Amino acid sequence: MNILGPNSHFKDKNRPLPVGLDGEGSVQVHLDAQMDVGSAKVFAVYGKGGIGKSTTSSNLSAAFSKLGKRVLQIGCDPKHDSTFTLTKRLVPTVIDALEEVNFHSEELRTEDFVYEGYNGVMCVEAGGPPAGTGCGGYVVGQTVKLLKEHHLLEDSDVVIFDVLGDVVCGGFASPLQHAERALIVTANDFDSIFAMNRIVSAIGAKSKNYEVRVGGVIANRSHATDEIDRFNASIGLDKVAHFPDLDVIRRSRLKKSTLFEMEESPELTAVQNEYLKLAETLWEGREPFTPTPMKDREIFDFLGFD
Repeated sequence: MNILGPNSHFKDKNRPLPVGLDGEGSVQVHLDAQMDVGSAKVFAVYGKGGIGKSTTSSNLSAAFSKLGKRVLQIGCDPKHDSTFTLTKRLVPTVIDALEEVNFHSEELRTEDFVYEGYNGVMCVEAGGPPAGTGCGGYVVGQTVKLLKEHHLLEDSDVVIFDVLGDVVCGGFASPLQHAERALIVTANDFDSIFAMNRIVSAIGAKSKNYEVRVGGVIANRSHATDEIDRFNASIGLDKVAHFPDLDVIRRSRLKKSTLFEMEESPELTAVQNEYLKLAETLWEGREPFTPTPMKDREIFDFLGFD
């Protein structure tokens, strides 16, 4: 893996893409061009910190598994808590496994860092260095390399990257280099939509050199979606799912369970069906969005009301 400066270009040797810069003055973490993920449908989930990306990712993984798909979920947060509702525990991370073998990755077995969760979903937590001591994006790159070496990516139908907060610079943008579609989780408030706008900008920058495109917006923890809808209409986006702020979702996290394991109720069934509908839509594929993000000051003036 190389850290390339702003004048460097990247081109996949197998699938040439238009050459260009990720962005003015960018310094990006670029992964090995040979790390192709095969035929799997790959999604990267982004959104403001605390917006519910892990809840969304895990329940979406469960929904894909309900459709009979082989699913691999990769947690890309040093907190390593992306998959605990699937596995019922905080599983050891890739960093933990590498430390056990003094970072000789060839000594690792699949079972050292991949754990089976609910309904057969395979779970990986990248982990990360101690706070302030290293590059989390490097860990994401090493995780993808391991998965490729063990043929886990090409053996999956669906791969979901659950990515740290709204950090879309450098290493934490690296899942965008593998994903076919990026999904943005947001709520109906200023901070979430402001973050979404910046994520759209990052995806647009990556799309100059990679195949990733915006796959849609997932409204989460929101009864209404008026501000989300107004923003989407302005820049050329749309919702692909809406999950209201329901207590059963909060309780599912406390029970360390997916929503598909909770006691049945009419409101739960509606949420489960929304996840299944989202999984079906993403699997069937749809035309990507090509939004035009706003400048920071523009969206500051655009959002909200007097």
